Amino acid sequence: MEEFAEYYGMPNWSVTNVFRVLTRKKPLEDSNESKLAKVLSAFDLTALGIGSTLGVGVYVLAGEVSKQYAGPAVVISFLIAAIASIFAGLCYAEFGARVPKAGSAYIYSYVTIGEFIAFLIGWNLILEYAIGSASVVKGLSTYLDQLCGNPMSTFLGTHLPINIEGMGAYPDLFAFVVTILFSLAIAVGAKESTRVNNVFTMLNLGVVLFVIIAGLFKVSSSNWSIPKSEVPEGYGDGGFMPYGVSGIIKGAAVCFYGFIGFDCIATAGEEAKNPKKSIPFAVIVSLAMIFLAYFGVSSVLTMMLPYFEQDEKAPLPHVFRINGWHVAEYVVSIGAMFGLCSSMMGAMFPLPRIVFAMSNDGLLFRFLGDISEKYKTPFKGTMLTGLLTGILAAIFNLSQLVNMMSIGTLLAYSMVASCVLMLRYEVDDRRESRIVSNGRVSNLDQDQPCALWRRVFNLNGQTVPTKQTSRIVTVSVTLFSLWCMVFSQILTKFEEDLAGVTSFDVLKLGLGTIPLVLLLLIISRQPTSGVKLSFKVPLVPWLPGISILINIYLMIKLDILTWVRFSIWLAIGLSIFLSYGIRHSRLRQREQRNNSIAMMRDCSNTALLSGQDSSKYGNEVPLILMHSSS
Repeated sequence: MEEFAEYYGMPNWSVTNVFRVLTRKKPLEDSNESKLAKVLSAFDLTALGIGSTLGVGVYVLAGEVSKQYAGPAVVISFLIAAIASIFAGLCYAEFGARVPKAGSAYIYSYVTIGEFIAFLIGWNLILEYAIGSASVVKGLSTYLDQLCGNPMSTFLGTHLPINIEGMGAYPDLFAFVVTILFSLAIAVGAKESTRVNNVFTMLNLGVVLFVIIAGLFKVSSSNWSIPKSEVPEGYGDGGFMPYGVSGIIKGAAVCFYGFIGFDCIATAGEEAKNPKKSIPFAVIVSLAMIFLAYFGVSSVLTMMLPYFEQDEKAPLPHVFRINGWHVAEYVVSIGAMFGLCSSMMGAMFPLPRIVFAMSNDGLLFRFLGDISEKYKTPFKGTMLTGLLTGILAAIFNLSQLVNMMSIGTLLAYSMVASCVLMLRYEVDDRRESRIVSNGRVSNLDQDQPCALWRRVFNLNGQTVPTKQTSRIVTVSVTLFSLWCMVFSQILTKFEEDLAGVTSFDVLKLGLGTIPLVLLLLIISRQPTSGVKLSFKVPLVPWLPGISILINIYLMIKLDILTWVRFSIWLAIGLSIFLSYGIRHSRLRQREQRNNSIAMMRDCSNTALLSGQDSSKYGNEVPLILMHSSS
């Protein structure tokens, strides 16, 4: 057992040592100079966020949600989803101002929570971006194949069939080649790849603007107030909200996934020219523009054609075809191609940055983080992750894996919001050791003994955070997250059967809300850190708390098979962490160096003291002898 303890960097097996190893935190202020080239402007980061998010969703989601869930009230569904996304985006923006490093939620959790959770989040993000990129390139391949009359699927399906359940019908060679080409473009240089992305994004936004302006000539407000007698059976009650409030909420849960992708902005922190200002700016502006695009397209779409006549797979070409605008139909089809290319670039760009950050910290294999001297990018990591994505896109049927991307993203959003709370109330060592003018340490800097309930609600008026107040916040955030899972189960009743809600259900909802409000109130009573930032999340802890609740609620709504597949992926990651990462961690090596230096210093001090004692004894002997002889 002692050998195993030494293997993992512990003097012996104990709960304290295990906890210490798993919660090693990366220093917030890292003086190491980044090897990545700082070439990205605020405009580049904004275009990256828009391109990653405003992809195929704008061409599909509005029609699907309006027909199946919300009707014309899809515009409200997009508004609710946008508000939820902005909550998460504000948390990302504060972290971008705090930690301008490549790695996004991985770095954020490493700084605040510890090494083990950080590895899980990073491993999670690899899954999110790999599947996200593979699904986009698969969609690009399928869309182009259908546009050309399905020649690729017919030929490959006949000559190279894959008769394995859960995989694709044929090896999608086009998707594989396109993935490798995009990976090469990203590996050649961040500035060069973002220039290509900027072009795709501008064309995509141009097509969206064209759809909104052209559609305004064919809109009719009567499509938002269709009477129930004219609505086919199975499509609700007509009007603006044919499926009721529950339909709007369900639609918002689907629309929320249309905003996934903006977090790629934070992964480019080390390559931004002025990350503390450009990252918050890019996150907020990109989310605002994405919402306006979704809102405009969904409004025009549902006013041009009744919601029950929408095409779920390709609503925009369909609505222009119905109105006889064939030129607009082809313009939208081409725009969808640009949107997919832009979305793919945005999805693939962060993946090698996550791998680079983790390998640079020693948690993944070091060669993945090697920076090319020529291109100043993680060339090997980029090409290997591109190869992984290409294989996924070529041989797998990704329809069963799409939800895994959602669960990874939602978990990352929750962790970032939790980290914002913990960092906002963390101990500031510089303030904690501050000396007042009379030479004594201020009493407010010290933990004051008092009753538990007085400490919890900070009734002593403590203004400087201490280890005790920081611990209270950590426990409160953990309990809040756990209770959100219980509260989500209560909310499910209201979403699924709003008409059948009883007074007992309302009572459960009221009682379930009390712990959430109480825990956030306890957090709000604690003293905050005095660290100055260029951007801070407003309304802390209420806004991050709402973000955590929304994310956990959407995670609970995912099916059980998604959780099973997610557990398998985590098991693979844990085997890598326990066999390689925990031993090669840079923080562990730093601790070993510091321990060695401390041991050498102790040995030298001991030797010095021994030498002084022997010297003293050697000087005294002759004096004694002289005294005795006299």
